[in-house]
Amino acid sequence: MTSLDKPTEDTAADDARAVTEAALFEAFGGVRGMVETVLPGLLFVTIFTINKDLHLSAIAALAVSLILVVVRLVMKDTVKHAFSGVFGVAFGVVFAMMTGNAKDFYLPGMLYTLGLALAYIVTTLAGVPLIGLILGPVFKENLSWRTRNPGRKKAYAKASWAWGLILLAKCAVLFPLYWWADTTQLGWVLVALKIPPFLLAVWLTWVFLAKAPAPIDVFAEMEAEEKAEREKAEREKAERERAARPAE
Repeated sequence: MTSLDKPTEDTAADDARAVTEAALFEAFGGVRGMVETVLPGLLFVTIFTINKDLHLSAIAALAVSLILVVVRLVMKDTVKHAFSGVFGVAFGVVFAMMTGNAKDFYLPGMLYTLGLALAYIVTTLAGVPLIGLILGPVFKENLSWRTRNPGRKKAYAKASWAWGLILLAKCAVLFPLYWWADTTQLGWVLVALKIPPFLLAVWLTWVFLAKAPAPIDVFAEMEAEEKAEREKAEREKAERERAARPAE
């Protein structure tokens, strides 16, 4: 390696890390997405801790979720994270209202976390790690990593294992509390466990992908193929036109 090669390689590595960071930020919502995830549950447990009013707590949590969606709509921003929060809160409100047990506000989210943990693990065992399915379109590689980029597939598998095991560990804490603790204890623990496990999983994903081979941009490949086909068609058309001209 010459003295001129190293800066080029370092720059390429920095670019790859920057692309990975941007993709993870987009896929998981960034700081704003985390706030939208935490705020409804935090409001619910705060109000319930103060006055033990299930209806007021549930309505407040649902209202703030809707406000977050409206804010995104007004700002013409992506609403997928806010909408997912609304649906999660709505299911929790329905469960809690039906049973009259405030702890059931958290049950749909806990079941979703368990299901997601199992999905990460099962898809990885099946050779199609879920994190690759999520991030593939973000990196513009779609499913090319499955057959054409084994190093990247391995990184996705490691990341999916990380997500699955972290979420299972979170469930191992929350489900016993659902049975044994009261609503406020469960609520505050759940709020406390919203962000740290998520950040750990995202960080590990970044570590694995930053060391992985670069994604194959299948969209750029398709555009190049289409361009080549157009140029070929134009050349063939020009040749036919020349052949059709009468000899002078």
